[in-house]
Amino acid sequence: MKRVGYGRVSTAGQARNGTSLAEQKKQLMAAGVAEEDIYLDAYTGTKMHRPQFDACMAALEPDDEFVVCKLDRFARTATEGTGIVRDLVERGIRVNVLNMGIADNTPMGKMMVTVMLAFAEYERDMIVERTQSGKAARREADPEYTDGRPRIEADEELLRDVVQRQMAGEISAAAAASELGMSRRTYYNRRAAWCTANAVYPQRR
Repeated sequence: MKRVGYGRVSTAGQARNGTSLAEQKKQLMAAGVAEEDIYLDAYTGTKMHRPQFDACMAALEPDDEFVVCKLDRFARTATEGTGIVRDLVERGIRVNVLNMGIADNTPMGKMMVTVMLAFAEYERDMIVERTQSGKAARREADPEYTDGRPRIEADEELLRDVVQRQMAGEISAAAAASELGMSRRTYYNRRAAWCTANAVYPQRR
């Protein structure tokens, strides 16, 4: 029997800067999963495409054990979670949820999976509701308040240097964005604004 583990955090930033993935990996290895058999994603649970999860599912074979720290790490809703567990069990694969135990296709196993995922879904919905309520309160208190992340400021000289090097092909757009500490999309927007202000019209690289 081979143990195959999966972990997920909500954002790429958590994966880079936090310990969430590291902690999940530590728990999976303590449960007997080899490091090379651990698959990790940094995507929100509501997104459809999770490449490492897809690779993990493809790697599982009959008599293997799928190991995950919590149910909500691999499923977005109770319905999806029970469906995944059912499909895995029907393939002859055990599902080991470390904070719950072995989930199987017995009536008790189905009930446990459904209840745990329902609570996870409820908790996520409550977080969203509290966030929206907080934003509404701030908008009411401050007419100038706008939703969204704060604008990432970049030193003008550094921006010019990075843009010019990227346009010259010395670095990639991804490297330029990383150097400026922003996303690739934000970099393209900031580059476009700089180019417009300086009457420069680069080809996208």
